Amino acid sequence: MSVNAIVPLTNVGLLATAVENVMNRPPELPGVAVMYGFSGLGKSLSAAYTANLHRAYYLQCRESFTRKAFVQAMLREMGITPMKTLNEMIDQVAEQLSRSGRPLIIDDVQYVIEKSAANIITDLYEASQGTLVLIGEEHVPTAMSKRLERLHNRVLEWVPAQEASLDDVQLLAEKSYPDIEIGADLLERVNTRVRGCLRRVAVNLYQIHSEALANGWARVDLATWGDRDIHTGQAPARRG
Repeated sequence: MSVNAIVPLTNVGLLATAVENVMNRPPELPGVAVMYGFSGLGKSLSAAYTANLHRAYYLQCRESFTRKAFVQAMLREMGITPMKTLNEMIDQVAEQLSRSGRPLIIDDVQYVIEKSAANIITDLYEASQGTLVLIGEEHVPTAMSKRLERLHNRVLEWVPAQEASLDDVQLLAEKSYPDIEIGADLLERVNTRVRGCLRRVAVNLYQIHSEALANGWARVDLATWGDRDIHTGQAPARRG
């Protein structure tokens, strides 16, 4: 799904609003926002929308990141040629954040939060006083409180990612597959079975759409779907 096609779901709106609040904060307030939650809730989609909306720099962390690789990835996103030493590169990133006024979104931050690279995030904030947006798994706030107490104390907006609501699922279905009508009862069953996991909702909507096309259905509800499978992420049991 392209950035321009991202549906304004609950978590998209929550993160966009939080980042706007941090960007417009009084100068005496801290400038960090953190969105956290379980995998599949649409955090990265929310990050992509917010990055586009606020012209933010966007970095997706990797588990293999060293301190140097972490900062070099930021500079690549900024289009800046890295200098020789790590300290010089950190200064380059901080200066760009300060001069541009653009936020820096660090996605999948759980991959670096337990490493020495995490201290670089604190250094960048202190040097730039810019807007930093951290996005990661459910345990990120706890990890920050233990590993990055100074940065934890500088969080202005905590944003717990929400499970998909029925309204979210209906909106996603309408925007993704406008050529068929999916009944609210089937959408509710899907959302209940996947426990609000947006990624699995999307998989099921694709499967429903494919089945509708194969059978020539213009509308599909729970009765039409019958005993067909709903994808929950569990591997199917062996038959026979």
